[in-house]
Amino acid sequence: MADKILMKGNEAIGEAAIKAGCKCFFGYPITPQTEISAYLSRKMPKIGRVFLQAESEIAAVNMVYGAAGTGVRCMTSSSSPGISLKAEGISYIAGAELPCVIINIVRGGPGLGSIQPAQSDYFQATKGGGHGDFNMPVFAPASIQEMVDMVQEAFDVAEMYRTPVMIMGDGMIGQMMEPVQFKEREEKQLPEKTWAANGLHGRKKHNVINSLYLKAEVLEEHNKHLQEKYKTIKENEVKYELFNCDRENDLVLVAYGTTSRICKNVVKMAEKEGIKLGLIRPITLWPFPTEAFDKTVNSTKHGYLSVELSCGQMVEDVRLAVEGKKPVNFFGRSGGMVPTPEEILSKVKELVGGAK
Repeated sequence: MADKILMKGNEAIGEAAIKAGCKCFFGYPITPQTEISAYLSRKMPKIGRVFLQAESEIAAVNMVYGAAGTGVRCMTSSSSPGISLKAEGISYIAGAELPCVIINIVRGGPGLGSIQPAQSDYFQATKGGGHGDFNMPVFAPASIQEMVDMVQEAFDVAEMYRTPVMIMGDGMIGQMMEPVQFKEREEKQLPEKTWAANGLHGRKKHNVINSLYLKAEVLEEHNKHLQEKYKTIKENEVKYELFNCDRENDLVLVAYGTTSRICKNVVKMAEKEGIKLGLIRPITLWPFPTEAFDKTVNSTKHGYLSVELSCGQMVEDVRLAVEGKKPVNFFGRSGGMVPTPEEILSKVKELVGGAK
């Protein structure tokens, strides 16, 4: 078994990408994710792989488009405003059905905002990430170890479904240090890349990488095909954690990423005061784990509390999942402010009527 190594989150992402077989990285520096680029700039050339700092985020994502079109594993990373600049390219990549991995280490917004951690890119990530009718799988790690494991999985999912995949963490997970283990993973049986434009011979027709369809009826058929693919992803790739949800609870918290770690402390603190809390932690933000709410809706007395580093974004998906069967409330901090367990517990007591 591999030894554990103490690593900063961003650097662990870079090493995980290398071990996952990433051949090309194209990026542009922006805090709080710049260490990903810095790490890969040192490591990739030494092992015969491509690192390129582009002249802009727009250039970087279009380089990903080109490299992905040849069938090689490629990745880009950025933080909030940088992802906004990449949005057009992400939509092109989705339309052309190309696999790639996109890392977003989220900072406070809107606008330039701050370099502090946030989760305010939830809408951007889960409701498309660019123009047109498309979705992409979005993973939300709660630890550096989980982030490392997800990088390999993200590449596999990208190739399985020919889609961009995003890993969305906040500034804390990029900057903090934790012990990580780079585990040997079982090779997945992935589809052969017969679609790639890589110059290989023996094809009956040329492979053309494109997302332009000038005939409306042709584009509609392409959209129908994409929607069927997204339906399959929803059926196969939903991930979540249920914490203390195998019992009757006064309230169930809903949180993802590092916020969920704070909420686990809240669950333990509440227990000491006679308040029973559960926690739903979405691991995939898209597809959203609706089934987790089906499993808990009848065992929560006061419904759900969505806890976020935003002004209230995931709470909309929570309400859709609950379908009005129980109350859904929200507690959030924004702009880089991180809630304390005491603040969240105070909100919990307000909803359930104080300590039991």
